[in-house]
Amino acid sequence: MNSRLRASIFAAIFVLFFVIARPAHAALGRIECNAMRSAILHRTVRYCAILPPSYDSEKTRHFPVLYFLHGLGENEQMMVNSGAWNLIEDLWEQHQLGEFLIVTPAGDTSFYINSRDGHVRYEDFFLHEFLPFIERVYRIQRGRRSRAIGGISMGGYGALHLAFAHPELFASVSANSAALLDKLPNVKFSNQGSPAFLRILSPFGTPFDPADWRRNDPLALARRANFAGLKIYFDCGTEDDYGFEAGARMLDEILKSWHVPHEFHLYPGGHDWQYFAAHLPAALQFDSRAFGLGPS
Repeated sequence: MNSRLRASIFAAIFVLFFVIARPAHAALGRIECNAMRSAILHRTVRYCAILPPSYDSEKTRHFPVLYFLHGLGENEQMMVNSGAWNLIEDLWEQHQLGEFLIVTPAGDTSFYINSRDGHVRYEDFFLHEFLPFIERVYRIQRGRRSRAIGGISMGGYGALHLAFAHPELFASVSANSAALLDKLPNVKFSNQGSPAFLRILSPFGTPFDPADWRRNDPLALARRANFAGLKIYFDCGTEDDYGFEAGARMLDEILKSWHVPHEFHLYPGGHDWQYFAAHLPAALQFDSRAFGLGPS
């Protein structure tokens, strides 16, 4: 049995137990996982959608949507496999989160950008195929004020990149431990170089193209974006395993220098699910407030 199938079976059993164990009065959403065919990527892209408690009972109601991007090594089922689903359900049950959809597409190792060689145009797919598809299939309120984007690690990088490159599309952006670097990656291409590391950076060119990195870097985009109306939240652990706290501090400094309102936090912790679980609720509540929902 492969690891993806084992994870899916575990997740299904876990969700079933969670539903049975909850009291009858509890607020319950549900998860749909499906796929869409992309003409831009020339393949099928899987996604999961967390539907809020009132989605099935209020058939004419339309909801805001948060597009949540997973980290490297994760997939569209991140919210189920990580236990984040528990956190979200608890926030709804405790009336600490407004009702909106949370949609997670599979991003592979794309960093959610168009690759340097043009073979993986993930950003084009996301903007021109995925957003319209989701907002056509589900009962979602249309327009910028009802659309947010967030993510963790590589997904935090992608969320900040997409929001800063296209601020007119989103009401808010939130990022936990975003993959931000205060200086260019130290890449040495040789026979002794790490193949895994080179594959991770392949969206930025093979060989690695510093100009492409700078073109996509949220830190560079922050210096020239028009942030009017975009609400911004990001946090990072002070002992981040990859040193992303330095990039987070730099983003904070850039936004301050341009007098851009934002919310930034450094908390004790590393780059792991213990840290994410502790601070994901704050990011979700930030997006909820940006929708004008606040704690319900």
